[in-house]
Amino acid sequence: MCLAAGLYFSVRTRFMQVRGFVEMFRLTVGGQKSDAGVSSFQALAMSMAGRIGIGNIAGVATAIAFGGPGAIFWMWVMGFLGASTSYVESTLAQIYKTKDAEGRYRGGPAYYIEKAMGLKWYAMAFAIATIAATGFLMPGVQANAIADSAANVCHGSALCGSLDGQWLGMDARDAFKLGIGAAVSVLLAIIIFGGVKRIANFAEIVVPFMAMGYILMAVVVMAMNADQVPEMFGMIFSSAFGGHAAYGALLGLAVEWGVKRGIYANEAGQGTGPHAAAAAEVSHPAKQGYVQAFAIYFDTMMVCTATAFLILSTGRYNVVGADGAALYSGLAGTEPGPGFAQAAVESVLPGWGAGFVALALFFFAFTTIMAYYYMAETNLAYVNGGRRRPLTVLLLRLGIIAMVIFGASHNASVAWALGDIGVGLMAWLNIVAILILAKPAMIALRDYERQKKLGLDPVFDPDALGIRNADFWRGRAGTQPAAEPAAATPAHPSLQGEG
Repeated sequence: MCLAAGLYFSVRTRFMQVRGFVEMFRLTVGGQKSDAGVSSFQALAMSMAGRIGIGNIAGVATAIAFGGPGAIFWMWVMGFLGASTSYVESTLAQIYKTKDAEGRYRGGPAYYIEKAMGLKWYAMAFAIATIAATGFLMPGVQANAIADSAANVCHGSALCGSLDGQWLGMDARDAFKLGIGAAVSVLLAIIIFGGVKRIANFAEIVVPFMAMGYILMAVVVMAMNADQVPEMFGMIFSSAFGGHAAYGALLGLAVEWGVKRGIYANEAGQGTGPHAAAAAEVSHPAKQGYVQAFAIYFDTMMVCTATAFLILSTGRYNVVGADGAALYSGLAGTEPGPGFAQAAVESVLPGWGAGFVALALFFFAFTTIMAYYYMAETNLAYVNGGRRRPLTVLLLRLGIIAMVIFGASHNASVAWALGDIGVGLMAWLNIVAILILAKPAMIALRDYERQKKLGLDPVFDPDALGIRNADFWRGRAGTQPAAEPAAATPAHPSLQGEG
């Protein structure tokens, strides 16, 4: 469904992710912030904090293990088409954003579902599902990955010794993971008790650093295995279409795993990105739509691709067929996950691989948990009707901290099962909504492009465009130079409840 939606939106926007690539980049590095909102770059960093997580390492490894190298091609396809989906949901979030009781911008699927569709029950269902997903179900996956990768590094080291046996009456590995979970929860508490501004400031510094460092390591590994790179590309493209001798039977699985792990990694259509998009201070909603479309490119084409190239260029991976039989064994006995990437770096930089990937994974997963809290808090504000209810916020904070400890100390299968439920709850509700509500985002795109052709810095006037219930924007364009007389833009009928 996400793949079909991405194709549909790409056609509807006339492939804005291609036509507007230069504009995406320009808007990403520009913008301003205010007391109520954050800059476009900070909004990008917050959304990237949510997108770049365990899916960019473990998710990619899993796609290769069960879909073969061809899954990477279909992950690229999902990223390309998903950029237009991200534009639509993020622009809708900006159009229908509001201010909360503390004067901060809030928005997201719950807000645009209520204002554009007029379905309060549907909006409330999404808000509650998102609080449950991002506050309680999904953080455990990220925490579990942090704890597992740290245990892999620590096991057998001079600092920790063996993690076999018992520590304080517990299995040593479980006790170590519990300690890691507690440490991560303390760091998380310091950030989330500081509010959205602290989240934005932290993400603005950490996200670009962690992503670029990881990509640089992938480039180094590929350079040291340069002779394998042509064969790697050939294998990706041939197996993507069933033409590879060893992986030809995995064509359907390549598409399936590439698409679903692409979605898990970049979250296009899941409904997470719009929360950060709504917090940005911009003069036109389409600006943040462009920025968030660029986020999908960066996540999938850069970070996910870095993991894929690390693994494939070194041959440190396993592939199993639909019947469970091994089709390729480059790491016999290693489960799909961070271990593939850790072994890949170790193969060219002995002694560095496990530690480097564990550190990258910590930053990826920790910033994702941090972003999850922001999304949960935004939807809690919606459920509270804009009223200040400090006790509910406190309970949410304590709940996500508890789930970090729970996820870190339990096995991966439990954490992933809970996380998959959370992703599914949000994605189904949001994809259906944006397929129905795409029209205002399309109108905003045309309006933005028209004003750009006139050489103006676009401003948004929902009344002139026939977009109703965009209360935040009403009257704001009147204080800025108009693009052209309002009569030049034909009014559109009410968008309330309209597909």
